[in-house]
Amino acid sequence: MSAVLVVAALRSADPRALAHPLTGTVPSAPYAAGAGPADRCALEHALRLAERLGGRCVAVTVGPQGAEEMLREALAAGADEALRIQGPDGDEAATAHSLLAGLAAAGLPAPDVVVCGDRSVDRGTGATPAHLAARLGAAQALGLLELTAGDGESEGRAEAAAGGGTGSAGDVEAGDVEATAGKAAAGARLESVRLESVRLRAVRRLDGGRAERLEVPLPAVCSVEPGSARPRRAPLGAALAARRAAIPVVRVTGTDGAGGAGGAGTVRAGRVRPYRPRAKALPAPEGGTRKRLLALTGALAPQRTPPRVVTPATPEEAAELLLAHLREHGVAAKPA
Repeated sequence: MSAVLVVAALRSADPRALAHPLTGTVPSAPYAAGAGPADRCALEHALRLAERLGGRCVAVTVGPQGAEEMLREALAAGADEALRIQGPDGDEAATAHSLLAGLAAAGLPAPDVVVCGDRSVDRGTGATPAHLAARLGAAQALGLLELTAGDGESEGRAEAAAGGGTGSAGDVEAGDVEATAGKAAAGARLESVRLESVRLRAVRRLDGGRAERLEVPLPAVCSVEPGSARPRRAPLGAALAARRAAIPVVRVTGTDGAGGAGGAGTVRAGRVRPYRPRAKALPAPEGGTRKRLLALTGALAPQRTPPRVVTPATPEEAAELLLAHLREHGVAAKPA
């Protein structure tokens, strides 16, 4: 039986990046970039799930060499492996493709659980988890406040045993029993894990201060909100060992045509042109072109006012001439 693979998809970003006022460039400060609050919570949830399911946790990022410091912090916190992927990172679809292609190039199987931050600190849209779930064919749960794992078969037997006894005035209520069992099961490790029976239990935030409980089957892509977990502090020995650890790098080029830049399924935008309505065929004017021109210009009209050129000397005189012309044709009312 293969171990459960839990991937913590992290993103290194500078929360205080500022654009240069003259050149417009955005210089990045390596000492300020790193994982945001949501990504740190995602790593903590991934570590807990790996411990609970008896699997391994892999911290992965798609980014430049400066992102390796964030991966070393993940190794110090307890991640089993770390991987940096150098590839297309133009949009969320390209990031999802690079992440999955990098895992495959590194010889890792398809992940059973992917835990991401709900939204990155560099004004991200939060669409990367959706692209990952679509490419993996996995269930997606977003905006999570809590995330735990449990074995559906063993929990079902425990609930049946808890509900089978007779209640009395001195007994503990069934709700308290279930709550205590749930807390104990959250920290215990499942000895024998069957992936088809594993269910992720989550609490999702809703609008209006409400929440809903979810049961997510594997494979799953979960995005957690900041503050959903307290990140663990790495011990000194693990932090020193992580400083000397070599971070493997995988380079990904091209796309698979499912949404990345340059793929066959990409919508390409051509040159912007002004709107030009479709030509409409109209019947030719009666009497020929000459008669049409005479009708438009009114040259042979009996009461035709011939055009004249005026050269007023002052703006006041020009305004008076314009008003007189409008009154003559009934556009403006005559003064009382």
